[in-house]
Amino acid sequence: MQRLGGMDSAFLYFETPTMHMHVGGLMLVDVSKAKKPYSFEDYREYIASRLHRVPPFRRKLATVPLNLGKPSWVEDPDFDLDYHLHRAVVPAPGGDRETADVAADVLSRQMDRNHPLWEMWIVEGRADGLIAIVSKVHHSVIDGVTGANMMAELFDLEAAPAPAAEPVVDSWEPERRPSDLELLGRSLLDMVGRPVGVVKLLPSTVMGVGKLARRRGGGAPGMPAPFRAPRTSFNATVTAHRTVAYTHVSLDDLKTIKKAFDVKINDVVMAVCSGALRKYLTDRDELPDRSLISAIPISVHASSEDKDGTTKISIMFASLATDVDDPSERLRQIARTNEGAKADHELVGAHMLQDWAEHAAPNTFSLAARMYSGLRLANRHPVVHNLVISNVPGPPIPLYFNGGRLVELHPLGPVMDGAGLNVTVLSNMDAIGFGFIACRELMPELWDLADAIPEAVTELLEAVKTIEAASAAKRPESVESAG
Repeated sequence: MQRLGGMDSAFLYFETPTMHMHVGGLMLVDVSKAKKPYSFEDYREYIASRLHRVPPFRRKLATVPLNLGKPSWVEDPDFDLDYHLHRAVVPAPGGDRETADVAADVLSRQMDRNHPLWEMWIVEGRADGLIAIVSKVHHSVIDGVTGANMMAELFDLEAAPAPAAEPVVDSWEPERRPSDLELLGRSLLDMVGRPVGVVKLLPSTVMGVGKLARRRGGGAPGMPAPFRAPRTSFNATVTAHRTVAYTHVSLDDLKTIKKAFDVKINDVVMAVCSGALRKYLTDRDELPDRSLISAIPISVHASSEDKDGTTKISIMFASLATDVDDPSERLRQIARTNEGAKADHELVGAHMLQDWAEHAAPNTFSLAARMYSGLRLANRHPVVHNLVISNVPGPPIPLYFNGGRLVELHPLGPVMDGAGLNVTVLSNMDAIGFGFIACRELMPELWDLADAIPEAVTELLEAVKTIEAASAAKRPESVESAG
């Protein structure tokens, strides 16, 4: 039995019938050069052979009576792979948009907490012969880092890896579910210690906020304040329905932009998203005068090894500079404000969100989340942030799934009330994959945003040419003056 951490539990507390807290993935696999022909039954055997590498896939929740404390993970005595693994056929004409519709349908449904919280759909019938794999895993099980690690266990580094010297024996056995009395007893001990934990957190939180106030009082650039984002059509209460789109661009192109402007890859990713959002909103006569604000999840795994739980993230707010016309200045402004936002985030404390989540009261937070959705409060108060943008480093090497090569990988994060759009970006080999997911009623034309991404990259590459031309024009002058 393994106790959930505070952030893991928070993703369960905040989930509602319309605000799903699972993350998804859409992978395209080329089976044309695999040593054996594709079959669903063969894929099922392959996944079954990997279950021992991914322990969370056979664990389910053991909840505390009356939801008085954090739940635990226990091995599922009734685990059935066929409950989690499904087969689907993409409708004609079998392209990217039809594949995305299948993914959107899968991600529009909440998962049953009586089973391990994951699903995988093998999608056949694409016109190009690729097999699509749609995954869905609850955010209480994985974050960006653990999700990448989990993916590594499901994929091979070669199309036909050599068999292990010694066969791996799957020794998994279900465990006894703890009694309600045991779960309740542990939770009561937590409840007794909760006020003490809160008191301990208060001084460090107050000090962090004080340091931030002093830094910002000195006029240093930094993190935009929440509740000051302009309202757009996708900043409202969400429904349960999702829409999905995806695209990919050259990683080398983004590195070229990074080098020319002397910024970070994450700055370039945000500038590309900003350019695409400007086009999407301008085409609808909806571009606000003030910049959009994005929430940026930040991994704190490296400094959280001693903390319980799987999900170890913090949140930083960042300006997208969508109110700046010139793409060069937009990127420079994003880079400057990102640097300041990171400094602000460190002053407040990277673990503050995680530490406070440890003391969340389950019933209070669950009731608050349902009331917030039910009363559609996101439509009434100022916008906290406009969207979520998450940039996750991916594998820089080829990956194979049951002999087929992974050719595209598009992560898909959760959307929430007030911020009905999530953009998740992941690199693989020489490409950057963008995954877009939104509330269908708020962004029915999500593909327009995905299609604007390559144009935003081209816009920045043209700006690089201008920089290079200006630099080249100066060189002869300096040589001549030196003579």
